[in-house]
Amino acid sequence: MLHLKSVRVLAAAFALSATALAPAFAANPAPSAASASAIINPGDQLAISVYGEPMLTQTTTVLADSTIEYPMVGSISLRGQTPAQAAQTLRRAFARYVRSPIVSVGIVLEGQLTVMVLGNVKTPGKYVLPFNSHVTDALAAAGGLGPTNGPYPEARITNASGVRDAPLQAILRGGDASADVTLENNAIVYIPSPVTFNIKVIGAVDRPGEISISQGDRLSTAIAKAGNSVAANADLNAIRVTREAADGTTTVFNVNLYDALQGGQTATDLQLQKDDVVYVPQAKKNGSGLSGNLFSLLGRFLY
Repeated sequence: MLHLKSVRVLAAAFALSATALAPAFAANPAPSAASASAIINPGDQLAISVYGEPMLTQTTTVLADSTIEYPMVGSISLRGQTPAQAAQTLRRAFARYVRSPIVSVGIVLEGQLTVMVLGNVKTPGKYVLPFNSHVTDALAAAGGLGPTNGPYPEARITNASGVRDAPLQAILRGGDASADVTLENNAIVYIPSPVTFNIKVIGAVDRPGEISISQGDRLSTAIAKAGNSVAANADLNAIRVTREAADGTTTVFNVNLYDALQGGQTATDLQLQKDDVVYVPQAKKNGSGLSGNLFSLLGRFLY
């Protein structure tokens, strides 16, 4: 049986432990209850606490390759791990410098994706979606499909890891969730229209001449189909589209496609019509007005 003095000593020790633990966990926002079993994804903000080591207790963001950069241990991969598994990974890493480290990890803010939706949708443009979103989430963000006669088309999804088709008929009518492609950051989702027509693309593109596009397609799609490799040395800041009306009058549109793609401004990314002529000038010097990311974006969209 414990004496009163012993009880008081134990109570004081417990209070001291609670006081010591408090700063370590108060320094970070509280993780959500659902974060414990979630998989850590790029863009997630993590609250990492190391008991007794205030310099190692901080909030950090998961990088695009699923790693974090952390004091003392450098780059640590958390790919496919839950917060509990990540805590064990960090514990092993810290063990080289800290004796018996006690580590906790929580997701305080989930990462997001930026997705470009083009083609036959009601409101094409650039959208921010939660991580692990799918093609159907992108369609919902863009207001749903445009007019479609007959079966739903196949969506073309361009992720950093490659290009895939998603059969919308099987997904939306057949309920095949396995065909609903998962989107990656900076993905492009393209929905073709059942109506097609020809336009002409000339100038600094890889394959000048007539190309077939779908109704509702915009200038960015035409440039992607005509080819926009580094060798083409195109100036996307000064594209000219010539359109002839039925009465013979001609209208010329000057388009800065670079700004349209960078900002997701679909009003600037001109919607094309049958027999339009697109002229892409050559840049005055290699890479003029263009970025490597933009070359990559258009290049991956080719099909």
